[in-house]
Amino acid sequence: MGAAIQDSESVEIGYVVGGGLRENLRVRLIVTANQVQEGGFVVIESGDWRFFGLITDLQLGATDPRFADEQSEMRLPPELAHLLHGQTLFTNLEVLPALMLEIGPEPGTAEYRRWSEAIDLGLRPAPAPLPVKTIPPHHARVRLAAPGDIAEIFGDQDKAGNFVIGYTREQGYPVCLNLDKFVQRSSGIFGATGTGKSFLTRILLAGLIHFNRASLLVYDMHNEYGYDDTASDTGKRVIGLKTKFPNRVRVVGLGQGTLIRGQPPDFNLEIARRDILPADIEMLTRELNLKETTPATLDALWNDFSHDWFAQFQQMRSGATITGEDGKKYPAPDSVAAWAQRSGVNQMAAESLHNKLGRLFNTSYIVDQPAADSVGEIIKALEGGQHIILSFGEHESDLDYLLVSNLLTRRIRAAWEKRTNDFRAKGEKEPRPLVIVVEEAHKLLNREVAAQTTFSTIAREMRKYYVTLLIVDQRPSQIYDEVMSQLGTRISGWLGDEDDIHAVLSGLAGREVLRGMLARLQPKEEVLLLGWGMPMPLPVRSRRYDDRFWEELLGRPSARRRGEDEILKELGF
Repeated sequence: MGAAIQDSESVEIGYVVGGGLRENLRVRLIVTANQVQEGGFVVIESGDWRFFGLITDLQLGATDPRFADEQSEMRLPPELAHLLHGQTLFTNLEVLPALMLEIGPEPGTAEYRRWSEAIDLGLRPAPAPLPVKTIPPHHARVRLAAPGDIAEIFGDQDKAGNFVIGYTREQGYPVCLNLDKFVQRSSGIFGATGTGKSFLTRILLAGLIHFNRASLLVYDMHNEYGYDDTASDTGKRVIGLKTKFPNRVRVVGLGQGTLIRGQPPDFNLEIARRDILPADIEMLTRELNLKETTPATLDALWNDFSHDWFAQFQQMRSGATITGEDGKKYPAPDSVAAWAQRSGVNQMAAESLHNKLGRLFNTSYIVDQPAADSVGEIIKALEGGQHIILSFGEHESDLDYLLVSNLLTRRIRAAWEKRTNDFRAKGEKEPRPLVIVVEEAHKLLNREVAAQTTFSTIAREMRKYYVTLLIVDQRPSQIYDEVMSQLGTRISGWLGDEDDIHAVLSGLAGREVLRGMLARLQPKEEVLLLGWGMPMPLPVRSRRYDDRFWEELLGRPSARRRGEDEILKELGF
């Protein structure tokens, strides 16, 4: 059992004067109001217990309204006015109590020794932060959290698996995210456009890669994560993950000959026509403006041609006719209409679907026979501990993104389900955790298409198969409610839309007090940490994605020689 946290670096700011679990605690401030701010992490000392809370509001008060109304400093000497203010005017804090920790009797006493021995002998549980079930008494002292308090709740940055995601806003103390816990459930990074979501995502992905906590599959719609880029607002160079982890990150380009930021990828992804299922097309209903008759047409194509349905349908000619001996025009034998007549399908519906699928028929990355089994190579790399960034190159339309990401994820899901079942039933090697990173998530997980995509299944069920999602989006309100409810850790920057704020906080306790806190974040470099993966909500100043970040994460290359273990780790072994 560890010793009690030392709070010599913390500052006492007040004492409890009222409140409760439902209405929060009220704390009388004994320092000037500008020394604390909303979202501050505070500790309340209460005998054998220590309470941890979050400042949610600051309120001015007076012992008598007349003292607040009258400007005594204008008609009294400064010394007398100061004394009067100290006695009659005050500031109260509202504190949301979040956790409580048993610290035992006074150290050094006989009671403390008995309490400690009982823990060591297993006669009582070891102290651990618990959800608040009671409240501290009147006049319990309140102080700002010290570094030890932060480490007690959010983890020590020197402990394996803990990754510094940001710093407390008041004192700049490091706040850690437990990566092992983070990858156990799906998660989300949210924020309005321009708040730095991509930079924060890069930081988090770099931590997961460096500490080797999971394999990553990143659907990089805008070609941002693999190779070096240029920041749109500052014009400065932005380091790509491939640059820092050249042997552990593989960049895959969509289609042969694709260049990413002017550079050739490690290999290219091509999709065989035989791999496209009718369900993949139904998922594109909104994008292609498909009709209600589409499922019946697709079913007929599948019944007639099975896996060759896409290629066979593509070869049919729309509107092709021949002239019969009677001089009348009839559908040509290889026409869509002729097939529709033979299969008992509505001719207009079939021709409409054929015309709309023209956008896919003419796509260069869909081929009869791919040059290599690139899908199999992606799965093999992920299983082997490498990380895949799929860059879409020039294929940046929503149609390309929806089709390719859903089709590839479906194949990966099947592979991980098989490996998990073999592990549990046959004792084979345990599957490696996989995190699938999805940008513009509302395009894949909105209410209209979420039920049809593989991603919705992953959010709901795939945690037990070692696969989770990391969704990155600026409009969380457009993501299907059932998917949002499955997200464990939520990291949110500033959101201006009330519906987006409501979506991020859905299902969380104390969301009414967190709502204002989220709306008042700075537009850049401040985020609110929330959800299952965090012991308690906390606003932090996020790390900057710059040279200092890489030096702290990887160390200075010239400062030390790399050992054999480090080289093997970089290679992914």
